[in-house]
Amino acid sequence: MNAAAPAPTPESLLPGRRPRTLAQVLVTALEERIRDGRLVPGVKLPTEAEIMGEFGVSRTVVREAISRLQAAGLVNTRHGVGTFVAEKIDEPAFRILPQQLATLHDVIALLELRIGIETEAAALAAQRRGDEQIATLRGLVAQIAQAIEADQDTVAADYQFHLEIARATQNGHYVQLIGALGSGIIPRARLAEDDAEARQRQRVFLRRVNAEHEAIVEAIAAGDAEGARAAMRMHLSNSRERRRRSLVT
Repeated sequence: MNAAAPAPTPESLLPGRRPRTLAQVLVTALEERIRDGRLVPGVKLPTEAEIMGEFGVSRTVVREAISRLQAAGLVNTRHGVGTFVAEKIDEPAFRILPQQLATLHDVIALLELRIGIETEAAALAAQRRGDEQIATLRGLVAQIAQAIEADQDTVAADYQFHLEIARATQNGHYVQLIGALGSGIIPRARLAEDDAEARQRQRVFLRRVNAEHEAIVEAIAAGDAEGARAAMRMHLSNSRERRRRSLVT
C-alpha cells in the first residue's frame, strides 16, 4: 500500500510565484506580531530554522522577509548575533485595533469603510496592473482554494489578496491604508475539529467567497474597471450582508 502523499506546504501552493509572494505573507504575519506587542522592541526574533518550521517556508523566503522588515525599519540584524525588533517603531497614523472589532456592529462598520475604499482600488488596479501582479493574484486565489480543501487557515492569503490589489493601483496611499488595517479585517473561522458537518459547511462558504475573489481578478486582468469595481463591491457587500443577517438570527 502506497504511503499517503504529504500535506501541501504553503510553498507548494504557489508554483512559479512562491518566494516573493510567501515572503510578503511572512512579512505581514511578523509585522502584525510586532505591531500588536507579541514581539516587543528589543526582543530577538526566532531563528531562521524556527520561522521555517512554523510557517512551512524555505530559508530564501525567510531571508527575503527579514530584508523587507529591515527596510521598513521594524527590525535590526546584528551579524553573528541575530535579528531584533527595533527599539523605536513609528506607529501608523491610522489603524484598527483588535478591540475595535469586538462586535458584529464593529465588523459591519469596517466593511462599510472597505466598500468605499476597495471598490475604487479594484477599478484603479484594472487600469494600472501589470502581468506580474495578475500572476500573483491568481496564485493567491489558487492558494486559498488549496487551503480550503485542506481545512487550513485562509486568512493570511486572503489579506494578501486585498493588499496585492492595493499595490496594483500604483498608489501608495491605498497600500498604506490596507496595511494599517491589518489582517484583522479578514474574519477567522473557528470550528470544532471533530465536527465534520460544520467543516463541510465552512468549505462550501469559503468556496463561494473565493469564487468572488476569482471574479475580481478576472475583471482586473481584463482591464475592466467597471467590472472590477462591481465585483469588489459585490464581494464586500455580500460579506456585510452575511454579518447583518447574523445579527437577527
